[in-house]
Amino acid sequence: MAITREGMTVSQVQQELDADKRVFYEQLQGFVGLQIGPPQPAPDEVNIPMIRHLVEAVGDENPIYLDETAARASRHSEIVAPPTMLQAWVMHGITPRSNEGDGPYEQMNRLLFSKGFTSVVATNCEQVYDRYVKPGDRLSMTTTIDSISEEKTTGLGTGHFVTTRQDYWDANGNRVGSMLFRIIRFRPAAKSKPKPPRPAPATTHDNSWWFDALKEGKLLIQRCKGCGELRNPPHPMCASCRSTEWDSIEAKGTGSIHSYVVTHYPVVPSFDYPLPILLVDLDEGVRMVMNPIDATPEDLQIGRKVTVEVHKCDADLSLPFARLAK
Repeated sequence: MAITREGMTVSQVQQELDADKRVFYEQLQGFVGLQIGPPQPAPDEVNIPMIRHLVEAVGDENPIYLDETAARASRHSEIVAPPTMLQAWVMHGITPRSNEGDGPYEQMNRLLFSKGFTSVVATNCEQVYDRYVKPGDRLSMTTTIDSISEEKTTGLGTGHFVTTRQDYWDANGNRVGSMLFRIIRFRPAAKSKPKPPRPAPATTHDNSWWFDALKEGKLLIQRCKGCGELRNPPHPMCASCRSTEWDSIEAKGTGSIHSYVVTHYPVVPSFDYPLPILLVDLDEGVRMVMNPIDATPEDLQIGRKVTVEVHKCDADLSLPFARLAK
């Protein structure tokens, strides 16, 4: 019989894990059926300009949406909005709604987060139309947590499918349509593949010497033999005196942050994100692009002093990195 932690058998441990999952699932079910906040009124009435934007964007040439003559001759007897615009009428802009707060949806998410289900992706939606809406209708929407699935494992990872139901109402309180919107809150699957190597830089006859020096642990700066001006990145001619003669000096490895960006997307598998990229003013007077070492985006500040270190990225590539001065 296999024995595991604290003298428990593998079977007993599995039973304990299954019991924890059942308790957690029951906690999640306590949110099913709860309405998320008060009804949300549409910011505008159903109107022809927004209908025109939609049908032109998607290429819908059905004349009942814009042509009054064709609409009167139809069974609707008047212009109507495309049914698929149902969600658009109640959408708000980027400004948060004043009534957003610590409601059932936020509480449900905190419970999911507590078990590591922190990632999210939308999976699908289903719409039901009770009647066409028409210009002049003023809609509102209520949102209810419709269902939460048991724990499921997908290609993305393990998690729970959460379905909300949005019901759309006219000014008389009659439902005009409904939408089920489904997401999965999941715990990302463990990465099984090793991180690929850092992409190799494009080297030419004019800059390969600089990368070769880095392999030897040296950070060099190109210097014009004609006027003595330093330049980086390396190039074949001096911009000041047009001389093509040059040599190099070794940098002291000190400087300060001139500017920086923190990239989040697109994700390149070779790097960890968020990814800070610095433009460093070397004390010699040239600038170089590099990543920081052991620094978070919150640590970065324009003007902060750094020391520059050359590190081996793989067998064929070494690069300069900036370490924040203390």
